[in-house]
Amino acid sequence: MRKTLDFLYDSAAALAALFMVGLLVAVLLSIVGRQLHFNIPGLDAYAGYLMAGAGFLALAHTLKRGEHIRVTLLLGRLHHGPRRWLERWATGAAALLAVLFAVYSVRLAWQSHAYNDISTGNDATPLWLPQLSMAVGALIFAIAALDEFLIEWRGRPIKPETAEALRHE
Repeated sequence: MRKTLDFLYDSAAALAALFMVGLLVAVLLSIVGRQLHFNIPGLDAYAGYLMAGAGFLALAHTLKRGEHIRVTLLLGRLHHGPRRWLERWATGAAALLAVLFAVYSVRLAWQSHAYNDISTGNDATPLWLPQLSMAVGALIFAIAALDEFLIEWRGRPIKPETAEALRHE
């Protein structure tokens, strides 16, 4: 199961990287278009969609690598027992919020598809398409948050480098 989950997180990160490359291409096309006096309608909107998709798809991978910002001022001052309970509470709250965010993101994309919602720009893109990357990213992030919650409740060992980082933050 661990290999499957890690593959899911890594795949989402790879897709986020592809979105970033697409964003780079869109921005470069926009710059070249201005210099050569041609315009690709909706290119700015697509760049925004790619940026949002990259951000959401990278959430789970970032969480699993321990790169999300954490406020450890209180955590670093607690002893092992209270620290463990605070970590459990924090990962539980994060998992709950991530699941709620995923549910409503999927619901938004579904409703946009059902109501044939389109962007107001001249590209008239069906909004469920860019919202799909947000929904998928939020769903994978919710899985990663639940994964972290379960790892914490099973008694994740406190690594020496984590304890050291707590002292220096």
